[in-house]
Amino acid sequence: MGIYGQRMLPRIVDIACGSASLEPLRRRACAGLHGHVVEIGFGSGHNVGCYPPAVCEVTAIEPADRAWQLAGDRLANSAVPVHRAGLDGARLPLPDRSCDTALSTWTMCMIPDLTGALAEIRRVLRPGGTLHFVEHGLAPDVEVQRWQRRLEPLQRRVFGGCRLTRCIGDLIVEAGFELVESETFYEPGAPKSFSALTLGIARPT
Repeated sequence: MGIYGQRMLPRIVDIACGSASLEPLRRRACAGLHGHVVEIGFGSGHNVGCYPPAVCEVTAIEPADRAWQLAGDRLANSAVPVHRAGLDGARLPLPDRSCDTALSTWTMCMIPDLTGALAEIRRVLRPGGTLHFVEHGLAPDVEVQRWQRRLEPLQRRVFGGCRLTRCIGDLIVEAGFELVESETFYEPGAPKSFSALTLGIARPT
């Protein structure tokens, strides 16, 4: 990932994703998680305080050592055991059908092989298991989409490959899931090009 990706970017993301305004969205995404959870793109652990009591353990997938270090205090105060077990969402170090639920928040925009990562989530989920997510991506309005395409090259350079134009719902369905719940909206008060969010729950078909 390089020095910028390993040391500086995790701190930038920690600040950007640590806004108090995002916590209600995190809690909505985490609602219904239970049992053994695999969380891809764990980052610096902003979801830790949002895990519901039904969560027994969390396997965290996070490529950046610095992000894991920044999560130290949150991990120390967590009521749920969290262990880091992988660096790549497209190669989960977990047995088939070993997880009850999966979580992804503001992560799918950055995974180079998102199709592979979603296939891995399908593989490790037990029958009846669900993927819970809140992600930014392609806006529902054509004019906003135009701006997203203009801004995406800069966004990818500054934010570690982050894409603004992925249609998250479509990609999840194409990967073999059905959307149980899905809502697309703009984060209030934020520039629309960067704040088109999709929040929902999906299960393997």
